Amino acid sequence: MKQLALPFGIDDGYAAEDFCAAPSNALARDWLARPDSWSNGRLVLWGEAGCGKTHLLRIWAAEHGAAVLNGARLQALLRPEGPVAIDDSDIVTDPRALLHGLNAAAEAGVPVLMAARLPPARQSIKLADLASRLRAAEAVEIRAPEEELLALLLTRLAAERQLALSIPVRNFLLTQLPRTAAALREAVARLDHATQESGARATRQLAAAILADLI
Repeated sequence: MKQLALPFGIDDGYAAEDFCAAPSNALARDWLARPDSWSNGRLVLWGEAGCGKTHLLRIWAAEHGAAVLNGARLQALLRPEGPVAIDDSDIVTDPRALLHGLNAAAEAGVPVLMAARLPPARQSIKLADLASRLRAAEAVEIRAPEEELLALLLTRLAAERQLALSIPVRNFLLTQLPRTAAALREAVARLDHATQESGARATRQLAAAILADLI
């Protein structure tokens, strides 16, 4: 019997114990542990989608009692009373709000952590004052994940959805998909949806069929 795949999202937990530490994110973790060393009190974590930027930002925010904001929804003028963490800082809709926030944080002497897909030097920032402040910040890349990290991430993604993956399916996903966390996340989501709708188990043939465009 087919099951109806309900559109319930998977909760993105950001607990410190759930973060997958690896050499590719070691430099970022080191900088996060030393906010006093940040240039002008600002740090930009950057890297591809799904590399762990938001998770690290959330962990840091929880440890330092920082206000967590999203760049896409940043509109009001910020008057920070403590540390600030801004996710998606490279897609702000109101650059002046971000500029004001950075200035206010500097005046208050509180650190600002930002996450973005590109470093400030490669972002298209039309507001000159904002560009200069962002490019003066420390920018740290979270590099492409290692083989071991991808395998661990696949295991965790499948476990979150209670999706059983055989060794042949796991090997197929790890060797055939683009080597990014985002591709693994999308693949597991599609497989989960397909198996729920059909009531069938995840096989290599099913994975190849529904992930053809990703591959």
